[in-house]
Amino acid sequence: MRFFSTSIRALGAALALLAGMGGAAAQTPNFEDLKTVLPEMMEEAEVTGLALTVLADGAPVWTGAFGVRSAVTNPPVTASTVFEAASLSKPVFAYIVLQLVDEGVLELDAPLADYLPYEDLAADERYRAITARMVLSHTTGLPNWRPPGGDLTLAFDPGARFQYSGEGFLYLQRVVEHLTGEPLRVLAVKRVFEPLGMMQSSFVWEDRFGPDIAVGHLADGTALDKFTPVEGNAASSLHTTAPDYARFVAAVMNGEGLSTAMREAMLSPQSDAEDGIHWGLGWGLQETADGRAFWHWGDNRGYKSFAIAFPEQRRGLVFFTNSDNGMLLLHALLAETLGSDQPAADWLGYDRYDDPRLRMVAALFKVLREQGVEAAIAQYHAWKDGGEYPPAVFEEEMLNTLGYRLLRSGHVEDAIEIFKLNVEMFPGAYNTYDSLGEAYMIHGDLREALQNYQKSVELDPGNVTGAQMIKRLRAALLKKQ
Repeated sequence: MRFFSTSIRALGAALALLAGMGGAAAQTPNFEDLKTVLPEMMEEAEVTGLALTVLADGAPVWTGAFGVRSAVTNPPVTASTVFEAASLSKPVFAYIVLQLVDEGVLELDAPLADYLPYEDLAADERYRAITARMVLSHTTGLPNWRPPGGDLTLAFDPGARFQYSGEGFLYLQRVVEHLTGEPLRVLAVKRVFEPLGMMQSSFVWEDRFGPDIAVGHLADGTALDKFTPVEGNAASSLHTTAPDYARFVAAVMNGEGLSTAMREAMLSPQSDAEDGIHWGLGWGLQETADGRAFWHWGDNRGYKSFAIAFPEQRRGLVFFTNSDNGMLLLHALLAETLGSDQPAADWLGYDRYDDPRLRMVAALFKVLREQGVEAAIAQYHAWKDGGEYPPAVFEEEMLNTLGYRLLRSGHVEDAIEIFKLNVEMFPGAYNTYDSLGEAYMIHGDLREALQNYQKSVELDPGNVTGAQMIKRLRAALLKKQ
């Protein structure tokens, strides 16, 4: 199998042509190599479809489209393909909010409760200190999302520190819609999409997207049913294309649509997210030898995306994928296309496709899918004994990752066999029994699940989750008697 770093190097060479463009905006770089390189990369990483737009000299200059929009019907991805942007929705909403601040409709540092009380947080008076600045810089104290069916609560005093939160954006969305009298879907069209020529973008589903939509895919390539939101969600519901979003990135880079003060505030550190990353108003910020960059990512089920721009260099990159494996390409893609490692990628912490452990997981999954679980286990032992892979690949985490990949894709019985293999290989590791217990529980084998959770807690008395599962399983077994 070709190593990923070899494939991506050719991509980097092609995109490096952009670095010297300077003011020669009319020059067209040669991206012919991408027509073979990117499909090879995507095949290795098992990414279904991808659209990528490059910005240079402050504007989009090239879009590449690769793979398919659906693994079932196989229509190709094109420059017009519409993806779920997920959290790339947030910078667009932040842009709208800052326009309203410019116009005096609301103030960055005024308590949102003065504009609109929030019943979901009424039990905690601390929420009345939350401001728009706190929402856009993720310092509200709110969680990313409340537990399903649970209450929304504050983890700490608003303004105290950084904690990424989609819930904060939903509260601010309610305030904005209350003050303007217009829903987000309308505000976005008037203030962003029409002015910037983003004709294939919307915060709600539109039937016209049907012929161009990319459906999401799980890590194993299973196509998902398309979610079609009828109400806008400032944190996650944007639908758009790579060229459209690149137009938005270019507008931010060039200071369009905002006063100088608001644009500077948007791209200035407001909170410390640690590890060299700060947050502005709606964007993550990083500092490197290439200067400050603003960036954000999107992560919905079946969709992964990323956008980054360097205002001083006037260049950037936007990419969308319709695969849960999309972020496996992030580190290498950014390192090669932008010329150096990017702190944002390290901060996000996604797995890298060039990690030998993930290569082994993918290879074993392929054997299992084509030949069955017994063949995959035999291949595991053959590779382990053959010395073709470094010993670190065969640590406990690798089989656990494979087991959970099977579990998530519904192959519960195969997952049990892989977790059993992990127990056999690492009998002193509490987590192997914990994972096997979970698989047995999902399969309905409650006694087997209980025994494995008990062994897990025996090996690690501090396994609080395991102890809780033991109580639940005992109670369930008593009901069956």
